[in-house]
Amino acid sequence: METLDRQALAGLLERGPLRRLLEAYNDATEETRIVGGAVRNALLGRPVTEVDCTTTMLPEAIVERARKAGFKAVPTGIEHGTVTVIVDGEPFEVTTLREDVETDGRYAVVHFGRDFVLDARRRDFTINALSLGLDGKLYDYTDGAADLAARRVRFIGEARTRIREDYLRIMRFFRFHAEYAEGDPDAEGLEASGAERQGLDILSRERIRHELLKLLVARRAEDTIRVLADHGFLTRLLGGVAEFGRFGRIVSADRGDPSPVWRLAALAVMVEEDAERLREHFRLSNDEHRKLTAYARLLTRLKGWAPPLDAAAIRRLVADHEPEVLERVLTATSGEPSPRVHAEARRSLERFRSGAEPVPVFPLRGADLIEGGIPKGPKVGEALARARRAWLEEGCRTDEGYARDLLGRVLERA
Repeated sequence: METLDRQALAGLLERGPLRRLLEAYNDATEETRIVGGAVRNALLGRPVTEVDCTTTMLPEAIVERARKAGFKAVPTGIEHGTVTVIVDGEPFEVTTLREDVETDGRYAVVHFGRDFVLDARRRDFTINALSLGLDGKLYDYTDGAADLAARRVRFIGEARTRIREDYLRIMRFFRFHAEYAEGDPDAEGLEASGAERQGLDILSRERIRHELLKLLVARRAEDTIRVLADHGFLTRLLGGVAEFGRFGRIVSADRGDPSPVWRLAALAVMVEEDAERLREHFRLSNDEHRKLTAYARLLTRLKGWAPPLDAAAIRRLVADHEPEVLERVLTATSGEPSPRVHAEARRSLERFRSGAEPVPVFPLRGADLIEGGIPKGPKVGEALARARRAWLEEGCRTDEGYARDLLGRVLERA
């Protein structure tokens, strides 16, 4: 058991805009509390960046109370009871207390209520059901504080029942375990997730993608991915095989804010066809697909690269591939038989990555060739392609003298 930071709860209530909101939304007839992630993270001593509140007030009353207090109210999810209230420029989601009336494994039909206990018990995990009152009192109806101190993620009530209400809770179970737990996953939750795994098939790919990408950058992502693999979830989720070694190297090398798309690339992309499959499988954005494709193409190129990479090779490679992509591929394949990388090559790549050395840009354009007398049409593209190959082989020079010489050679050959 670890000590929870109770003092941080007091600090949370000292935040000016948040305190103003709570004071406006608490009176003799109505009660509003901080709920969920903000309370959980404060107790763990982690940064609190978003604050959600739950209230006995109906959505229309939330909006009206905001107007009277001089706050701005945005009905972001008013049909579900949620209003975003903006106080001194800071947004807070304020949601009416709810009770589940009907669930189908994907969505819930809810009834607005006034019972904090029932609202807490409809949530997914005990550590997410904690609430904090304006008076500083911590409300815990599901033993969430004990689970938080034990660094354990546990479903509220009977695990299979919670999962059948929304099958996405299987993904959330593993994601929250990766971020907040220590040791092995909760045995009941793991068993229930395995028994109900077929329910993942009815979920939208976008919802699966959202949770998986969050899991990939969680604190214990590497350990949890192994758990998913050992219990038969990972192949089902990815629609293909996984590369644990490369994923582990990317995780170990990540500094600062890790990128979920590069971790997905290291884990699940071996060839370009994998990028196409994952795009469809997870409904990836165009930018995410572009990065996976760039990773796959460079990986294929480097796995067939026989000589060791030196500074000259790095210069040629960054002319064709973004330095970030090259850095990710070299990190993922570090220690593998190929490509072999000289220390000078890594130093050269870092200069390009940091901007200390500009990425070389091919100095000729189609217009240069047309002005030199090559007629518009396919011959321009063919001549440019030949010139670019020569430029790459000759060290990607960018000085004006070299550009004039290269243009002259192209025109002479044409």
